[in-house]
Amino acid sequence: MGQLIYEMRAKQQTTLTPRLQQSVRLLQMSTLDFSREVAEAISNNPFLDEEEGQPSEESQPERQEARAALPEEGAPPSETAASEEFDNTVTADYDAAAESATSYSGDYPTARNNDQPETDIGQWARSETTLQESLRRDLCSYHLDARDRCLVELIIEALDDNGYLRIPMDELVQSGQMDPMPADGEWEMALNLVQHLGSPGIGARDLRECLALQLKALAPDTPARDLALRIVEEAIERLGRCDYAGLARVLSAAETDVNQACLLIRGLEPRPGAHFSRVDPSCYVVPDVLVRKAGPDWVAIPNDVATPRARLNTAYTQLFRQTRYDDRPLMAQALQEARWLMRSLEQRNTTIARVAQAIVARQQTFFDYGDVALRPMMLSEIAEELGMHESTVSRATSNKYLASPRGIFEFKYFFSRELATQSGGTCSAVAVRALIQEMIEAENPTEPLSDVMLAERLAREGVRVARRTVSKYRAQIKYPPAEQRRRPVLMA
Repeated sequence: MGQLIYEMRAKQQTTLTPRLQQSVRLLQMSTLDFSREVAEAISNNPFLDEEEGQPSEESQPERQEARAALPEEGAPPSETAASEEFDNTVTADYDAAAESATSYSGDYPTARNNDQPETDIGQWARSETTLQESLRRDLCSYHLDARDRCLVELIIEALDDNGYLRIPMDELVQSGQMDPMPADGEWEMALNLVQHLGSPGIGARDLRECLALQLKALAPDTPARDLALRIVEEAIERLGRCDYAGLARVLSAAETDVNQACLLIRGLEPRPGAHFSRVDPSCYVVPDVLVRKAGPDWVAIPNDVATPRARLNTAYTQLFRQTRYDDRPLMAQALQEARWLMRSLEQRNTTIARVAQAIVARQQTFFDYGDVALRPMMLSEIAEELGMHESTVSRATSNKYLASPRGIFEFKYFFSRELATQSGGTCSAVAVRALIQEMIEAENPTEPLSDVMLAERLAREGVRVARRTVSKYRAQIKYPPAEQRRRPVLMA
């Protein structure tokens, strides 16, 4: 008997009804994915229409009808009870702040006139010129025959986002594509032209060539230019190690001259094509929440412009009521799905709004002072405060963003582990990284701070952090070790 009970318990598993599965799936979607999902549902379900403009009084009965669950079509009692977590309303203070949401546009432009009431994402993104487009535009001023222009075009197309040619030129054309196949001299001439089209360094095959091209483009009388060119071509590895004494010894040059040449090299651009980096449209972020100052406090306001809206089609709903019973099953299923979607929309919006407000309420000092004032915070804290399950909070913070005067941040950015302080309190890991960054940016470049010295300074600030933790945080904010940050000293 005991074995039987054990096997029965072992086979028990949690199952979600279709309604809850839909709510969970919609909650963890990003705003862009969510908008596409709603648009697809509207196009496929005759009982759904896209709601134009702000919700009006006329639409309230339809919303109430969407909330209601008819006995013959509603969810089972257990399902309704399980979804009650989503039905909590936002506090009165939050509702009062949300009434002014339409007057705040975050960091984005609003519509220009009354004929265009909604913000277009196209207004948010400026037009980008790619590296390839820029080079082709410069190429128009050269008179080339068709074969030479083809070779130049092939090289331009093969450049990576940093402006480097990483692919061997003889691999740019497959056997038989050109007759006769290009000779090495033709490729070199085409590459030489590409290297003269854009910024110096474009078309380089490695870092050494990139820096050398930029140095050669300087005026011949530039101080330390020739020595800098020798360093790049003969001893670039020592430069990377900041071995200035070794460079002086290998090149038989005075250390002061080597220091000046190294400073010249450090002023060059190792990624000359980076500012032309291609922008992937999918990387645009549509903030779910806007953060603004309301009196002495910061509040979170839903970004209604970015939230898709839907409503029940009253004509089709009335038609459904008039149909005969034999014709009802398919229409009943479509109407039930429409009601489920409407309820899921409200559940999602309410949950995200409540979580966002809870985050902003706990991080008031961050919006006033920045990263150094970010409080340590756990998902469990927000879950306990709102009476939600921690997994619900996790889904509500995934791929969700807020726009504030300090920039755009993912919700999860505000959840950071705790670090102890000497006073017995705690601070966030983000705040410690911000302190380390401030210390490095303020250091003497000729005497950079080691990780041990950074740990000691943090201790004086009251933050107890081990040296290895400082090293890890320094790497996370993309600063090299002290020796690699050291700048040569110029002698008078």
